[in-house]
Amino acid sequence: MKALLRFFGDFGENVGIALGALRVAKMRSALTILGVVIGVASVMAMASIVRGIQDQILNTLEVSGPITFYVMKVFSQTPLNPEALPRWVRVRPDLSEAEAERIAALPEVQYAALWGQIFNRIEYAGTRTGLGIITGADNGYPEIYGGDLADGRWFTRSELAAGAPVIVIESDVAVKVFGHIQPLGKQVRVGGRPVTVIGIYQASSNIFEPPGQEQFAIVPYRLLDHQFTIDKTNAQIIPVKPKPGVSVADAQGAVTVALREMRRLRPADGNTFDMITQDQILDLFNKMSGAFFLVMIALSAVGLLVGGIGVMAVMMISVTERTREIGIRKAVGATRRDILQQFLIEAATLTGIGGIAGVLVGIGIGRLANLAMHIDAVPPLDLTFVAVLFSVGIGIVFGLLPARRAARMDPIEALRYE
Repeated sequence: MKALLRFFGDFGENVGIALGALRVAKMRSALTILGVVIGVASVMAMASIVRGIQDQILNTLEVSGPITFYVMKVFSQTPLNPEALPRWVRVRPDLSEAEAERIAALPEVQYAALWGQIFNRIEYAGTRTGLGIITGADNGYPEIYGGDLADGRWFTRSELAAGAPVIVIESDVAVKVFGHIQPLGKQVRVGGRPVTVIGIYQASSNIFEPPGQEQFAIVPYRLLDHQFTIDKTNAQIIPVKPKPGVSVADAQGAVTVALREMRRLRPADGNTFDMITQDQILDLFNKMSGAFFLVMIALSAVGLLVGGIGVMAVMMISVTERTREIGIRKAVGATRRDILQQFLIEAATLTGIGGIAGVLVGIGIGRLANLAMHIDAVPPLDLTFVAVLFSVGIGIVFGLLPARRAARMDPIEALRYE
């Protein structure tokens, strides 16, 4: 019990000595702390961004429903060059409206339609947006991606059938292009082609819209197909939503049978189409974000390593400068353990302060990045304790050599030091 009380008494005294030493060398201590701050802040910022994206993608999947899946010509983790497709892709037929209609008519399916996407600009009276996504779809768009009309209407059957030059624009785009002008009934240009605004769409948050590639508008699919060039390998899909009570596996099985029949595939032939579920999208994202996160942590670890070396250098200098002080402390009864503890606490204090500051800076940077990407996410507060402990551990590891050197000093030689 006495030993425990002595430990905590000495600990408090050593903390005071350490803080006093840091106050004496303010600039040196500040620069050392800065190195730790940079390393910890980069880790926390990356953790905040990745956590925010993960939360947002989960929200997006909840909007479209966990049972929605997509039929596509080919699923590739990276977009294929439409000008240089491998032969196994070239032999696959493009998705067709007839196939989408067949899928939509299945008893297991609630919704299915052929969609396409292009990147283009919207222009009105000299005001032009950057590049964004223009989706060719139908009135079932909100059923897959959520959101709803803020004003106006969706397409009529005749407009969808004829590919009429009408457009439903996203609400943020309407503000950017029209300002305070009422957009409905106005004619805008998409890729130089005139279309009439009939609706304003209020989208739900969607992680699949990275900055600079936001969803700009929805037009009838046939307008997109007739007036623009769709990359039918990478940018054409059939979203499928099963009826309530029908499992994804059952709906996928029915879709597979229907498409194989329409494409006259024999039992021995492989599928000439791919299907991807929300779970697969999430798994793919987790793999990509996980790899990205590991790379960033490795790069950030270099910053922490540099900070740790800085701590070691500063502590070595501190031991040299305070040689006489160490000799006096030993002369009045301080043990090796006391000296070792003093300098380890000093190193841990440096990195601990740097860790706390780095956590705050990193969370702030991550929050700003998430706001810039229009992501509403909770900072990873569960990682803050780990980050601070890790930074303190860095201080102890890199402060051990200087502390051992101080503890082993001969008190007589230390008192003679000038």
